[in-house]
Amino acid sequence: MIQIIDFILHVDKYIDILIANYGIWVYFLVFLVIFIETGIVIMPFLPGDSLLFVLGAFASRGTLSLWVILISLFIAAVVGDTINYSIGKYFGEKVFSRFIKKEHLDKTRSFYQKYGDKTIVIARFVPIVRTLAPFLAGVARMRYPRFLSFNVIGGLLWVFIFVLAGFFFGNIPIIKDNLSIVIILIIIISVIPAIIEYLRARKN
Repeated sequence: MIQIIDFILHVDKYIDILIANYGIWVYFLVFLVIFIETGIVIMPFLPGDSLLFVLGAFASRGTLSLWVILISLFIAAVVGDTINYSIGKYFGEKVFSRFIKKEHLDKTRSFYQKYGDKTIVIARFVPIVRTLAPFLAGVARMRYPRFLSFNVIGGLLWVFIFVLAGFFFGNIPIIKDNLSIVIILIIIISVIPAIIEYLRARKN
């Protein structure tokens, strides 16, 4: 667990090491990280937002190709969510029915029928929630064409916003010299919407 936290807070140093040791294979490795974070429901703690930002910063230095990063990680995000959706659709209800009342499953379906499109897009920007949302969409049996369209929109926005933010701002001296603090801020800002919604739900 300590190693995971260290990786999240110092992801730039680890990426530097990976580039030095594995060269172009680093593209496959970061593809795998994004795919696993979005595609495997039990792996929601990987550093998606901060990783994208740091990769953008490396691309601005010429160390990595910006377009390879943008296109490959967009594909990883969309395919990951699709796999996660499929797991939820075909296996989720069998698992949940043992632990959760049918009325809660019905409420989940109702929620995704009403708000599924916005949920899939917004969830991309919230750690943990971005891993759970496509799985629950599958459990709720959200129509796949509808899911796919918002999966693509959400994946495109998420990858391009964070990578391009890193590309244009990641090498500004004050940000580059305090990247660990910036990563922490990215994580905090990302989870604020989830905390607000949780508090609002408790109040209601």
